[in-house]
Amino acid sequence: MRDIGNFLIVAGVALVLLGLLFKLGLRLRWLGKLPGDIVVHKANFTFYLPLETSLLLSLVLSLMLFLVLRIIGKN
Repeated sequence: MRDIGNFLIVAGVALVLLGLLFKLGLRLRWLGKLPGDIVVHKANFTFYLPLETSLLLSLVLSLMLFLVLRIIGKN
């Protein structure tokens, strides 16, 4: 039962953080327009690869998950 409780806590925190990211994402106009993002415009075609944005979000989310799991693991 304790494992299920810990999982629900982590899932709840993850959902709250995801909701905050969506709220902040509307205000962060630079997100998705970083120097490492690739955009190719052709006549009837646009290719967009948010490489730098993906790396940055992955780093931030990994750090947050590491901290949450470390805090829960101490209980």
